[in-house]
Amino acid sequence: MSEQGIHPTAIIEEGVEIGSGTVIWDGVHIRHGAAIGRDCIIGEKTYIAYDVRIGNLCKINGHVSICAGVEVGDGCLIASHVVFANELYPRATDPEITRLLPSEPTDQTLLTKVGKGVSIGANATIGPGITLGDFCMVGMGAVVTENVPEFGLVVGNPARLIGHVDHGGRQ
Repeated sequence: MSEQGIHPTAIIEEGVEIGSGTVIWDGVHIRHGAAIGRDCIIGEKTYIAYDVRIGNLCKINGHVSICAGVEVGDGCLIASHVVFANELYPRATDPEITRLLPSEPTDQTLLTKVGKGVSIGANATIGPGITLGDFCMVGMGAVVTENVPEFGLVVGNPARLIGHVDHGGRQ
């Protein structure tokens, strides 16, 4: 670990902002234009795409994939192997299959907002254009296809609201 808290195997592209006290583990890749707040932990082999915004005091565990168009509020926990999606109609090529489409955000990239204090369980998938309300909780392995209200607790595939939690995550 360097004295800045960035593991030597991490790839941090130009134009990335990293707040003080943030620790970035091995094999992390953070794309240009991303901004990470202060006192965060970015776990091993996590990918953070172009222009993603992550608030202060966030824990992002290992092997997380945060695509372009995602904004994460302060105090969030994103557990291992969480994946965010950002397109409703993803395709590798044009309709004629003559050229590969670019990976950069396009007019079809939908924005996803993760409110403050949100917890997302391991192996969850967050669909495109979703809003996760402040202090909500997403259960392990959930597939979120609709917005989640503040303090809502969702589980399953597709995720469904089964109750509400307090600030500490208890029902």
